[in-house]
Amino acid sequence: MRNVTLVLSDGTEFHGKSFGFEKAVAGEVVFNTAMMGYPESLTDPSYAGQLMTFTFPLVGNYGVPPFTFNADGLPDYMESDRIYASAIIVADYSEAYSHWNAVESLASWLKREKVPGITGIDTRELTKVLRSHGVMMGKILFDDEPDNVPEADYEGVNFVDKVSCKQVIRYNEGAGKKVVLVDCGVKANIIRCLIRRGVEVIRVPWNYDYTDMDFDGLFLANGPGDPDTCEDAVKVIRKQLSMSRKPVCGICMGNQLLGKAAGATIYKLKYGHRSHNQPVRLVGTDKCYITSQNHGYAVDAHSLGTDWEELFVNMNDGSNEGIRHKTNPWFSSQFHPEACSGPVDTEFMFDKFVETLKA
Repeated sequence: MRNVTLVLSDGTEFHGKSFGFEKAVAGEVVFNTAMMGYPESLTDPSYAGQLMTFTFPLVGNYGVPPFTFNADGLPDYMESDRIYASAIIVADYSEAYSHWNAVESLASWLKREKVPGITGIDTRELTKVLRSHGVMMGKILFDDEPDNVPEADYEGVNFVDKVSCKQVIRYNEGAGKKVVLVDCGVKANIIRCLIRRGVEVIRVPWNYDYTDMDFDGLFLANGPGDPDTCEDAVKVIRKQLSMSRKPVCGICMGNQLLGKAAGATIYKLKYGHRSHNQPVRLVGTDKCYITSQNHGYAVDAHSLGTDWEELFVNMNDGSNEGIRHKTNPWFSSQFHPEACSGPVDTEFMFDKFVETLKA
C-alpha cells in the first residue's frame, strides 16, 4: 500500500495508505455515520464529486455483491450503474471479507472502477474537524508524487446534469397509473418502490419539459450538489403546478426543487445529514421516525409561500425535512423513505403518493 495524505482546504493533514485505485483526486470531504451500506452509498449519484468518509471504523468486511441487473434494467443490489463518489476514506479497511452474496473485495471493485480508497485515517478526528469547521474541500495526494496536485471542480458545478439520464426511459409499461419521474440522480430503489406499487414509471432528464405528456403524477428524485444550479427544472415544476392539480411527490433534491418552486430559498447545511439514524417528526403530531439521509442543503421553511407548510422537521437541528401544499396533493420529504441502505420506517410515503394517483 502506497502512502497517501488527505489535505483539507484549511491545511489540516491526515496520513494513511491507499487500497483503491491509485490516483490523486480532489473534492468536497463529507462524512457518513452509517454502520453499513457502502455498496449502496458509493453507487448513490448524490455523492458525485465528494470524498466520502465513513465514521464506522471497519469497512469492507462483507465484500461487494454482484453487479447484476433485473428485467427492468435496474441493478439488483446497487443504486445506479457505477460508483459516483470520487473517493472513499476509512479508518480500517478489511482485506478479508465474508458474505453469502459477496463476489469480490471492496478494493478490487474500487480499482476496477478507478476510484481511490484510503485507510488508516483517524476518521473520528476528521469528522470532528468537519463538524467544527463544516464540510470543506480536500485532496488525496500520493506522498511519492508531490507534484501531482489535482484541483477540485465542485463549487457552482451542476452535478445533476452530469448524473441525470439523457433520454426518456420507461419502466413497467402499461401497468397502470403513469408517473413521470424527474431524474436528478435517482436511486434505483426509488424506481423499484414505485414499480412494486403497480405504476408505470416514465423517467425523464432533469430539465425535460414533461408538462404536455400524458401522466397521472409527478415524482421529483434525489440528486447531488446545489439545487440553485437547477433553475431549469424549477421553471418546469412551476409550470406544471400552475396548470394542474396532479399529485406531486419529491425526495431529497426533489424536496428542495419543490420548495424553490413554492417560493422558498435554499441554504447549505454546515456539515449535512448523511446517515441512517436521523430522527424526524411529522409536524402537528408526536410521531417521530428514524430516517436515512444524504444531503448537504436544506429548504428555509420560513421562506415558503403562504399556501405551503412544513410536513416533517429534523429533531436534531430543527431543519426542514419535508413540505406540503395546504390544499393540493403536493408533498415531499428531505429524507429517503426508500432507504436502501437504512431503515424503511417511512416507506409509507410511496403508498400515500400512489393513493393520491387513484383519488
